[in-house]
Amino acid sequence: MDFTFSEEQQAAVEAAKAVFSGVAPDAVPSPALTQGAVAEEFDRPLWAKLAESDLLSLVIAPQYGGAGLDPIALCLVLRESAKVLARVPLLENSAVAMAVQRYGDTELARELLPAAGRGELVFTVGANGRTGHDPAELAVTARQESAGDGDWVLDGVQTGVPWAQNADRIAVPAHTGEGRAVLALVPRVHDGITLADQVSTSGERFAEVRLDSVRIEARAVVTAEGAWEWLRELLATGTCALALGLGEAVLGMTSAYTGKREQFGFPIATFQAVAVQAADRYIDLRAMEATLWQAAWRISTGTGSGSGAALSTGGPLPVSGDVAVAKIWASDGVRRVVQTAQHLHGGFGADTDYPLHRYHAWAKQLELSLGPAAAHEEALGDLLAAHPLG
Repeated sequence: MDFTFSEEQQAAVEAAKAVFSGVAPDAVPSPALTQGAVAEEFDRPLWAKLAESDLLSLVIAPQYGGAGLDPIALCLVLRESAKVLARVPLLENSAVAMAVQRYGDTELARELLPAAGRGELVFTVGANGRTGHDPAELAVTARQESAGDGDWVLDGVQTGVPWAQNADRIAVPAHTGEGRAVLALVPRVHDGITLADQVSTSGERFAEVRLDSVRIEARAVVTAEGAWEWLRELLATGTCALALGLGEAVLGMTSAYTGKREQFGFPIATFQAVAVQAADRYIDLRAMEATLWQAAWRISTGTGSGSGAALSTGGPLPVSGDVAVAKIWASDGVRRVVQTAQHLHGGFGADTDYPLHRYHAWAKQLELSLGPAAAHEEALGDLLAAHPLG
């Protein structure tokens, strides 16, 4: 087995580090001191730099002007973005672009993907449904007026859509009368669409997107089997990459602080109680990393994994099994890392002039986005029950 990243993937990491090196986590007002969102827009200057560095087109196929790299490369870049709390819809934009080129209409891909790679068109996605608890596709109904090439009509609500007010197209999962999931690429400005402002736990501008008999042309609706499910797993895996990058940054901050902070004439990092807590969080991060790359590899290759080799049903667990494991570790792990960091920083960790409280808010938003680990453990148990070991 070769666990090293390819030259192209490593080059993407270096490009990302160069772009994100100039990003300050406290470039916007603190969410703890702000009524409403910390800013009206995401970071447009950073978005332009990402486009200039070809990082927005990283996972877009060469025929559409991109580098054609895989979800692993995307997760590597997302990991770097989270270390500086980059305020850009990089995950949503890239994931929707990949779903369009993999499952969508060729003409639609030719129309949208080159512009998305240049940063001229921004995708976001409604992945939370009406409440954030039920499957997102059940929150919106989709019916086609005539079979084949007839327009689709959408009705329903998607809540917590990141930066929807600033996106050009919103990917909306919906269900048909037959219970099939489809994915509609809805223009932000369109008859029947209403956006209501929401604010995330991290202080970013989200929206409730309400669709009232929204008519969408057939080619802008991705009806291929498994398209929404694939996009949903990619979004979850990308969120795990964000959690890993944030956790690594926070543990680095904690290491630097405890190495300088002295009590009784010694750095507190030399105290056993401090060292043990930091070591436990390091183990969390390594587990988050291992399970992240397993999930990203499964999505990238579509091949089996060692974890499913012994299954008696003729194949490995579905990709959702590996994604569930990654979410279990990311959801619990990122919470434990920031809580320990706050504890070891003492009162300094809550100081709004110090960036740690921002990381705490972002970590809580990621934890909420991923959902509780217990729910993923239950889903994983159901998968294992359906694939008994031989």
